[in-house]
Amino acid sequence: MSRTLEVVAPAKVNLHLAVGDVRPDGYHTVCTVLHTLELADVLRVSEAPLDSFVCSPHLGLAPEENLAFRAARAMEEQFGRRGGLAIRIEKRIPAGAGLGGASTDAAAVVVALAALWGIPRDSLLLRDVARSLGADVPFFIQGGAALFRERGDVLEKRLTPVDLPVVLVKPDAPVPTGQAYAAFDLLSALCPQSAVLPDALIAALQSGDPEGVALHLHNSMIGSSATIVPAIADVLEYLSGSAGVLGFSMAGSGSACYALCRTDADARCCAAEAASRGYWSVATRTRATGCEARELPQ
Repeated sequence: MSRTLEVVAPAKVNLHLAVGDVRPDGYHTVCTVLHTLELADVLRVSEAPLDSFVCSPHLGLAPEENLAFRAARAMEEQFGRRGGLAIRIEKRIPAGAGLGGASTDAAAVVVALAALWGIPRDSLLLRDVARSLGADVPFFIQGGAALFRERGDVLEKRLTPVDLPVVLVKPDAPVPTGQAYAAFDLLSALCPQSAVLPDALIAALQSGDPEGVALHLHNSMIGSSATIVPAIADVLEYLSGSAGVLGFSMAGSGSACYALCRTDADARCCAAEAASRGYWSVATRTRATGCEARELPQ
């Protein structure tokens, strides 16, 4: 009988996101500190006589347009495997939010197939597949907290995760990543930004100082993304005035925003109030690991 793996694929937030100039390859230089969350998609992956791919709820994409499906094909090509695969994704991470939903699903498929095929999780070939799929995909294989540079896909340093309640709040409209970076380039040309370094944030993480972490959150994409989805500014203003919030920022290029909170009760109250205002919201926590697979009983 074929083995079936269930994989937890966590969301992420950017505790720090500093975007620089456009590189010769067309991508921007990025310095980012990523942290995984308990909010997660759940995937089931198994070898099967025929290919099947189901995403629930449906995102309106053909299978070949879904990054998780492309991850399966990339793994087959890299490791010379042929045969059917059955992949089912239960989506809990909203799309177009900057929370890494597509990237974590792709990483989950990489992790699952590596486990099914007996490939070490620290294989350099596995890392190459992950990097080929997108800047955030390598991060989700290990998760926790980490500093990435270059396109945001080159690990510079693993960091000590922080343990904190988190509330996520998202306007209805998504932020297309390409539009966000185009707006960033336009705003930067009109009003150049000073570089913000993650040193103080990293020091707070390494010393286990949650309030220091919250104090040094940074995202240089907020202004540009808010020109595309103005409600981002409204969400950040709401979070800034909410009880129990230690610090707040935006996830990736948005449109989801987040706050680090003092207590789980504070995060739940903040999420409930945001929902009453018509926003998608959820209370969650930071997470110290990335994609995790377990074999289901046959």
